Amino acid sequence: MPEQLTGFFVGWPNPPSPETLLRLLQSSYRVSLACDGQKVVGFANAISDGVLSAYIPLLEVLPDYQGRGVGSELMRRLLAELDHLYMVDVMCDDEVAPFYERLGLRRAGGLIQRNYARQSGQE
Repeated sequence: MPEQLTGFFVGWPNPPSPETLLRLLQSSYRVSLACDGQKVVGFANAISDGVLSAYIPLLEVLPDYQGRGVGSELMRRLLAELDHLYMVDVMCDDEVAPFYERLGLRRAGGLIQRNYARQSGQE
């Protein structure tokens, strides 16, 4: 299946490989996939304790499929699967915050730490 997970992470200087992406999706609490035939064209994933909280770290749609509502549908489905939880958090850049607001999420403050040397997920 890694061969179905190519073309994501556009603009990332050190993106995860398809094999790493597959491991990431398999380890997630929930995953929402969009497919065109056998090709995965978008995904969103959540990590969670399954009791109170979840975090949505990634929403990715292949460039040729952007602007068609794929990302919105992926998020609607994922949020529906997480509806039983108290909190669902997303950290995003300011320019994409309106996208998430249209889906019912609210802005809130947050802090992050990033180790860009580990961006690919490789050891």
